[in-house]
Amino acid sequence: MRLINPAIIIRLLATILLIEAIFFLTCLPVAFFYKESFSPFILSSIITGFFFLVFRFASRSVDINEITGRDTFLIVTLAWLLLSVFGTLPYLFSNTIPSFINAFFESASGYTTTGASILSDVESLPYSILFYRSLTHWIGGIGIILLVILILPSLKVAGYQLFSLESSMKEKFHPKAKGVVYRILIIYLGLTILQTGLLVPGDMNLFESICHAFGTVATGGFSTKNTGMMHFAPYSQYIVMIFMVLAGTSQVVYYYLVKFNFRKVRHNEELRLYLIVILVAGVLAGTILYFHTIKPLELAFREGFFNVVSIITCTGFANSDFVLWPSAGVTLIFLLMFSGGSTGSTSGGIKIARHLIVLKNVKNSFTRLNHPNYISVIKLNGKSIDEKTNTSIISFVLLYIFVFMMGTILLTFFGSDIITSSSSVAACLAGIGPGLGTVGPMSSYSGLPDISKIILGFIMIMGRLEIIAVIILFSKSFRRL
Repeated sequence: MRLINPAIIIRLLATILLIEAIFFLTCLPVAFFYKESFSPFILSSIITGFFFLVFRFASRSVDINEITGRDTFLIVTLAWLLLSVFGTLPYLFSNTIPSFINAFFESASGYTTTGASILSDVESLPYSILFYRSLTHWIGGIGIILLVILILPSLKVAGYQLFSLESSMKEKFHPKAKGVVYRILIIYLGLTILQTGLLVPGDMNLFESICHAFGTVATGGFSTKNTGMMHFAPYSQYIVMIFMVLAGTSQVVYYYLVKFNFRKVRHNEELRLYLIVILVAGVLAGTILYFHTIKPLELAFREGFFNVVSIITCTGFANSDFVLWPSAGVTLIFLLMFSGGSTGSTSGGIKIARHLIVLKNVKNSFTRLNHPNYISVIKLNGKSIDEKTNTSIISFVLLYIFVFMMGTILLTFFGSDIITSSSSVAACLAGIGPGLGTVGPMSSYSGLPDISKIILGFIMIMGRLEIIAVIILFSKSFRRL
């Protein structure tokens, strides 16, 4: 029996390349409007399109219905890697980022919606490149939603079936899946258009509004200004803050809202804890800034809530340099890097649902200490979680911490200080972007060694694919799928 089906993998990767080639061309109207060169995007599209034709010709006779779980695991990993590699072309052809390693870092950061950047002066970039840079967020955002809500549950990866929309989706792609995808796309596009429309009346022009909407809805964080959201008025900051909260909310919640199933929304425990964490952490950050700095009340709580929401949702926008906050505030920001938004959203990190399940396990452990015969049942949203799924979720959290520790050790070994190393790994693994130390929100990753940038680029992809989808490729169980 063949372990994998290379032709099927090549066929589906060809589709990914076709989509990327088309998206390159969507940047041409921006280049035309601002009288900039078309060549970076035309050449990028031609080269990507050429490889699409090669891949498509090589897999012309394949039967796509023979796809297996092994094939899909390889496809979802290679797809993000391929997107990132070909995504370097506009940067290289425009000479805005002449180094391939730096271009790969920026491209991977865009498509994985991380928002970490090696650029120290984004305002010097052509408008068309700025638009493309933000567009990579938007493309990657919808991709990761489909991955976590549809693809991983359909592969029967323990821990992911819990977050699928319909029980029928747990097995394979039924025709019903097309309706699910359609609704998700409408919701995603609707949030983007709505935020753009609300930003335009403020101090952002239409171009800036679109770019920041791309970065917000995808929880990416690329800005068109060197100082990020600090450059814009409080009105724009409040709009972005609200939409960061909305973007960090699971698409499953919106799906049920569209279907008028308000009962499931009302009983969604993850949504409840997500909002509580934002409220408590925001108040705490605002209080720290108000009592330990000279900031007035409104500014202290606006900066506190904005940056807390940005870190929890893994967006990475900043309206202040939180590296300069009092030590208690900096510590809070670092701890929140391990939070994450809701499962089934564009945010990264461990995710609130997993934290909730871990907390329920801890509670049950204490209960068993007082009542040895107590039979524990872990439930989420009123449904029992089987032992296999429960173990998988706990294992994910431990694996996440292990990857963080190994990444920190590697970056420290290659010359970065411990604060920069730990925060940059935490920020890239969770898809946040800015960290602490020399990679703070008003700094960039340009000062890191090339080897560290390569490591962080792969950490971004691993974190975006929920780690397990990558790790499983190297496991013995992969051969038994």
